[in-house]
Amino acid sequence: MLPPNHPPTSSREARFVASVLQRTQQDKGLAARLRRADNPATEYQSWEFLADLGINLEHEAQRLPFGLVAAAIAKAKAAHNGNLKLGQAIAACYSDGAKSDQAKAKLRRVLACDDVPELCRILRPVLALIDSRVPQPLDYIRLLQQLRRFAWDAQQVKSQWAQEFYGRTEADTPAEEAA
Repeated sequence: MLPPNHPPTSSREARFVASVLQRTQQDKGLAARLRRADNPATEYQSWEFLADLGINLEHEAQRLPFGLVAAAIAKAKAAHNGNLKLGQAIAACYSDGAKSDQAKAKLRRVLACDDVPELCRILRPVLALIDSRVPQPLDYIRLLQQLRRFAWDAQQVKSQWAQEFYGRTEADTPAEEAA
């Protein structure tokens, strides 16, 4: 079930996340298979579930993002979609937040990715770190939308993650600082 602050489950990503959340709560065997979806050696165990939801298994750029998000939800044992963005979550892993050199290094590595397979491979340990250190759940719908868009609009997605990490936008800047 999605919290009220999220739009209705009309997008493909929202329907997918809702399905993963619901099915992993009901079927522990499926949850175990999905936890292995982000590992290249065992991802095939999630293919039946992904195919049932209309994911084209032959296209890496489609299969890998859906598998990664399904694995992240299953590993986190998430009960609902959160509202924490990826950049915010990376910063939240460290006590110094966006000022932490380790957090900046993690973000830089994610931003250095050139294609979807590399991004999914790099995000796997980052998502595990977030799950272990940040109690607030990720916005899996937004993350999946960004991962799917990365193939053709990588710069925009990267800039979103950097903005989320560093935090402030012009709208957040007090008037006296902006002058």
